[in-house]
Amino acid sequence: MTESSVDLGDDQIADRTAHELLELMAGGMTTSAEIVGVLSDRISRFDRRSDGSGLRSIIDPMDDALEQARARDRERSAGTIRGPLHGVPIVVKDNIEVRGGRATAGSLALAGTPMTTDAPLVSRLREAGAVILATTNLSEWANIRSGASSSGWSAVGGLCGNPWDLTKSPGGSSSGSGAAVAARFAPLAVGTETDGSITCPASLNGVVGIKPTVGSVSTAGVVPISSSQDVPGPLARSVRDAASMLAVLSGRTDLMKNVAAIETRTLRVGFVDRWITGDDRTDRLVENAVLTHALEFARISRAVVPETTEDVQVDEFTVLLNELVTELDAYLAGRSDCAVDSLAAVIDFNEREAARELVHFGQEFFEQARDSGGKSSDAYRDARRRNVTWAESVFAPLWNDFDVVVAPAYAPAWTTDFGKGHAEARGGAVTTPAAIAGLPTVTIPCGVVDGLPVGLSFVGPANSEAVLIAVAQRVESHLGLATDSGFGPRAFRVGS
Repeated sequence: MTESSVDLGDDQIADRTAHELLELMAGGMTTSAEIVGVLSDRISRFDRRSDGSGLRSIIDPMDDALEQARARDRERSAGTIRGPLHGVPIVVKDNIEVRGGRATAGSLALAGTPMTTDAPLVSRLREAGAVILATTNLSEWANIRSGASSSGWSAVGGLCGNPWDLTKSPGGSSSGSGAAVAARFAPLAVGTETDGSITCPASLNGVVGIKPTVGSVSTAGVVPISSSQDVPGPLARSVRDAASMLAVLSGRTDLMKNVAAIETRTLRVGFVDRWITGDDRTDRLVENAVLTHALEFARISRAVVPETTEDVQVDEFTVLLNELVTELDAYLAGRSDCAVDSLAAVIDFNEREAARELVHFGQEFFEQARDSGGKSSDAYRDARRRNVTWAESVFAPLWNDFDVVVAPAYAPAWTTDFGKGHAEARGGAVTTPAAIAGLPTVTIPCGVVDGLPVGLSFVGPANSEAVLIAVAQRVESHLGLATDSGFGPRAFRVGS
């Protein structure tokens, strides 16, 4: 143990939520340095073993993590508390610029020298007292390189497993962030979502994920896909922890106060049948979890929405590819630490490094994006206009009748198979309408099917995070999973 005033034991540290760790530090029961030591040891033992096995959720541990923690401990001893995350270790998805990390997006093309500056969202975390413990593995390029991409694999980080079953997918693209929280490598993680990339790993790993309203958290210093849909957000083991981190990321210092002021019994909740996963056990589990809490809300009833047709998905894909080439070109032109300065240069790099980069799937989406014409094209403007119009047709009637809508997130994790990509994935219908509209989504664990976790997702109007968090906390408290010591991946229990 390192610098501990009371020997709590590894299990009593690694299994704690962020708020529980804060209480222990405030009471002098442990220190940030001890917590970092315990979690760093777990990462070294379970994430990347010498025989090549392990979870592979981490890309770069921070060399200065213990130094950061000791500085937070000195500040606490002096009576100086930086903010609501003082001394809490956090891991950050490796498409986000972190001082000492590389912001690779999982690609060897970006795996240059360590960065010397932080993205603004990381600066906010440090200002709030957080300790940046490591950067996390992800689906390379956030699953936008190829239609055959497998969630959790990157050329830099290898294949991230699901801590509940290493043969299963951890979801993506914030794969390592979700897996690391579930495996007790960190109580909090930052992910990013364009369409499903926080929601999916939250559901498949049995943790909480909040995809905020697009624009509410800075994307500066984040490897881009789509300015109309990209947004960073938190993953955690409880709604309270995730909400506290969101308050820091978004600068909404009154978020928790606003959550506490919401009377959930006045809220109207809609269950969206059209967004079920198609897996009967998952869908029944989620529906029962929602309907059994009917007395906690003013009303729970069926919500009718139009189908997410193939035309809608084609338009979204067009938007993403055109925004990708324009915004990634601009981003890479400002990166002096890596070998590429444009999407076209990345494509060329991958062809030269095909044995490492293209071993499991190609880059046809990149090639289509390169040739798309970008954000100045008529095809892009028309597709985005149609997408927005469709999204308004989905949500405008809903918000007349409901304050929040809910649906299953995903069925249990599928077996990772590079030959099949995501062919066996089921669910995710809840993510696309909210992604196109830029709306917030909160996903929480709902239970276990076939030994694997499944989640449910709440969606609300723009900037309704406080309402969603209040509703999610109410359901979470009845399900009891956040406080259930038996809920979690057994293979990653301390002492395994």
